[in-house]
Amino acid sequence: MLTPAAASPTAHPNLQQSLQGAVERCAAAGLRMSHQRRLVLELLWKEREHLSARDIFEKINAQEKRSIGQASVYQNLETLQKFGIIECLERSGGRLYSYRTDAHSHLICSATGRIQDLDVQLPDGLLVEIEARTGYRITSFTMQLVGEPLQDLSKPANP
Repeated sequence: MLTPAAASPTAHPNLQQSLQGAVERCAAAGLRMSHQRRLVLELLWKEREHLSARDIFEKINAQEKRSIGQASVYQNLETLQKFGIIECLERSGGRLYSYRTDAHSHLICSATGRIQDLDVQLPDGLLVEIEARTGYRITSFTMQLVGEPLQDLSKPANP
């Protein structure tokens, strides 16, 4: 069964996926909560999209009176990703960052490149069958699905 993930701020109410949970994981990892690091975290949780470092830099500077440097954005993203606080996807166009770090899958729109998070529940027995075929114990999984819109994106949906 496929379900879109993070449709609303309460879609993942557990502490792992909350902004407060991210702040607490930073503290537990010994990371100082600088103003710049907080801005990056707050933006990722607010946007709930997969964003490039450039997108993050531009969005923060567009909404803040005081600017954040590009190097500071990159350094904070790398640190947050290294400590498992945020997700980093390696794409052919560069890295994209997201607030989710739990096990989840992605649907990539072939028309726009937009990435949608999905929570996937596999049919009972499928992992057991894969383990039997491969000789590996499956500890986690993620799927990357690529698709195209069922309707023309330039036309309004059922007016």
